[in-house]
Amino acid sequence: MAESVGLVRELRARILFDRGRRPDFRAADGSYADSQELDFGAWHFIARREADGRPLGYVRLSTPQTGELFQTRAYLGAGRYEEVLREYGLGVAETFEHSRLVVEHQARKLGLGVYLNAFAIAAARCLGAKAMIGTSGTADGQDRFHERFGFRPVPGTRRYVEHYTEDVVIMLYRAAQRAGEYADLIERLEEDFPAATVSARQAGLGAAVEACLAPGADTRRPVGAVAAGRGRGEADTEAAARWRPVLYDLGREQDRRGLEALLDSGGVRQILDTVDEQLRELVTSREPGLRSSAQAVERAVAEQLDGTPAHDYGIWAFYPWSGRLVHLLPREEFRLVRTDRNRGRIERPEQRRLLERRVGIIGLSVGSSAALTFAMEGIGGAFKLADFDSLSVSNLNRLRAGVHHLGLNKCVIAARQMVEIDPWLDIEIYPGGLTDETMEDFFSGGAGPIDLLVEECDTPYVKFAARERARALGIPVVMDANDRGLLDVERFDLEPDRPLLHGLLGETTSADLADLTPQEAVDAILTMVDRERISPELTASITQIGVTLSSWPQLASGVALGGALTADAARRILLGQPRPSGRFYTDLELLTAADRSTLV
Repeated sequence: MAESVGLVRELRARILFDRGRRPDFRAADGSYADSQELDFGAWHFIARREADGRPLGYVRLSTPQTGELFQTRAYLGAGRYEEVLREYGLGVAETFEHSRLVVEHQARKLGLGVYLNAFAIAAARCLGAKAMIGTSGTADGQDRFHERFGFRPVPGTRRYVEHYTEDVVIMLYRAAQRAGEYADLIERLEEDFPAATVSARQAGLGAAVEACLAPGADTRRPVGAVAAGRGRGEADTEAAARWRPVLYDLGREQDRRGLEALLDSGGVRQILDTVDEQLRELVTSREPGLRSSAQAVERAVAEQLDGTPAHDYGIWAFYPWSGRLVHLLPREEFRLVRTDRNRGRIERPEQRRLLERRVGIIGLSVGSSAALTFAMEGIGGAFKLADFDSLSVSNLNRLRAGVHHLGLNKCVIAARQMVEIDPWLDIEIYPGGLTDETMEDFFSGGAGPIDLLVEECDTPYVKFAARERARALGIPVVMDANDRGLLDVERFDLEPDRPLLHGLLGETTSADLADLTPQEAVDAILTMVDRERISPELTASITQIGVTLSSWPQLASGVALGGALTADAARRILLGQPRPSGRFYTDLELLTAADRSTLV
């Protein structure tokens, strides 16, 4: 046991010493020292080229049982540590710590750092962690490395630490969320975790457990090279719930190897490379006058590349659900070109302001039109989508989806379509819908609080409960009712005491709307949309619901109009432009009646 512990500690200290950069990790006699009591009772993951080879990398995972010894607790102090967890809605008994991620210099190109980090996250999730926390250095971009796995820095925790001779910051990851760009790898490793471990007795680490990772030919897989689907039906494959693309920047050796591995894996079904044309669009977007000279355009493109081969410029985005690999400009340049035609209506400073906003959307039937319109127009750079329902055949009359999407959760469908428009969108999904358990996380947790809510669900309790939470937090709410072009706006950000749904339900609370019968639910919805103002067609349909009609009648044209109305209102609200509370109608039957024609 002592020999194994000593081996691990010597490995860590030698790598952390980093040729004298961190002198505290070498003793006066020249030996390397990193003795920590936290080693006992932790999980130790060691990477080797061969099963009996020397260690090349290492990471430690500590469980709440040794929480009193956590590095983050020592760094923050016990009181502040528990306060931080409470701020994120977490408890000490559900938070794991990962630490001491080290990789030998000569092995870093193998992708071991990615693999080890992913394995620790997978293990924590398999063991029931609700969150992971840890300290991270910043000098070499370690914090940015962890962000690629879904970790986020805790505000106010960065400071210089003499022991490490650099600034250190606390990073936190929620296990319920997708793990950044390496989510697919982590999901695979989570399944492999039980078989990859050996008993503590075999490992010789007492209460600790060692997992011997033998990367070998598999070392390139950590950067996303996992085939998606492999020809199976989408609804029953393990890849069915994926909605995040994998991005490869060939300026990073690790990503270059990852892309090579992906291409070798057979997971790529189609390669799309139009970056030459994208570059021409980029330079002419910046200088429209160049369009008159093809030679001037090519010179500007050459200056933009500045010696970088076109193949290596920008990023390659892999979409696992379709097997498509697409070559794109870098993020800021891509977005500049993609939204270039917005100018004149939404200027670039306004575009940047909108991309800093986070939008929540509840209900991805009617709400899917809003989600896609927001993504296309650049209204929001981050989104939270909530819907418990999956796509059925009867949804295809109004949702932008295909028969290959049948059986998929509507959040997943919308998220995929959105990242196919902009692969850098930050999207969190709530495939169980908005519930009492997920309400706080949806509004305030996860990657950050929302700035605006689009409410398009059919459940009276959720409609009201969401507004109660939005009003308490000062979050504006917009809704389209999919009848007569009804747009509903509630500016709780400006009117904190405004009655919910304009007071149409009086003193009703969400608790009053729980456990309604189907008829009571219909009555509540009709009161919310003002039954006196609904269209004649909807009025006639109400009595037939459950008799000759299966549900509310809805048309694609109405859903598309709702997406436009909510997007226009949201854009104005988020930019601080006039858009007051109220209820407004864009009734196309009235607006396009014969007596409304402008022709004489």
